[in-house]
Formats: sequence, C-alpha cells, structure tokens
Amino acid sequence: MTKGRNTTWVERIQIVLDCLGNGKDFKKTAEAYEVSYQQVYQWVRKYENGGDEALKDNRGRTKEEAELSQEEKMKLKMTKFTLTL
Repeated sequence: MTKGRNTTWVERIQIVLDCLGNGKDFKKTAEAYEVSYQQVYQWVRKYENGGDEALKDNRGRTKEEAELSQEEKMKLKMTKFTLTL
C-alpha cells in the first residue's frame, strides 16, 4: 500500500481523468501517481457526483454569513462583542 502524499487540486483532477480513461483501474492509477488506492477511489466518486469542484480541499474554509445557521450567527455576534470589550 502506498502512503498518501499531498496533492494539488489540478493533480487530483489529472489523476481522476487518468483513472477514468483507464476504465477505473484504481490500483494502476494509485501506483502510477504514488497515492493510495482508497484516495483515488474517493476522488473518482467525488468527481462523478460533483465534478472537478468537488475535488477542492475546503478544510478551514470560512463560511459566508448567508451560509451560517441562526445558532452560528449568534455565536459569531457574541464572539465579536467579547472581542470589542
């Protein structure tokens, strides 16, 4: 099993397209790009369900205020108020 490595969004797209071009040969693709079989499989599934945008790494992304729930908005207001004191 190959240990995973950091990849860019463009690399993930390239890996997925190569895998799909090879008839979904996850093992061969994983070995060629030195990433894990499971990761290639997950990227292909994400790509099939949401396109190349689904392959973006959104960890740490700050939500827009319109995306926040009422509870999250209240916590944000309380935090801002506390910081101004």
